[in-house]
Amino acid sequence: QVQLVESGGGLVQPGGSLRLSCVASGFIFSLYTMGWYRQAPGKEREMVAVVRSGGSTNYADSVKGRFTIFRDNAKNTVYLQMNSLKPEDTAVYYCNTEGGHWGQGTQVTVSS
Repeated sequence: QVQLVESGGGLVQPGGSLRLSCVASGFIFSLYTMGWYRQAPGKEREMVAVVRSGGSTNYADSVKGRFTIFRDNAKNTVYLQMNSLKPEDTAVYYCNTEGGHWGQGTQVTVSS
């Protein structure tokens, strides 16, 4: 069955960086679009970034220029490099793939 396991969240000061990882299994990773989504308290889940099988990417306007999504098909892993973090980036970050599959989420807290 499809499994997505996120890691890399934590507490970071404003302006800091974090790299999230999502290891996938149970499907042919290289063929599928992968995405990162986030949900802040009291808000709806929103798309952060997606990377397609061919490598093209899309980003939410709020993270453009600060976040980078990339994938390593040899490791069945998708990453989210987050730089210049802001308090408003605080949320639970989820990995996603086609068919409505989600990981368990990893908490990112940006605070001084």
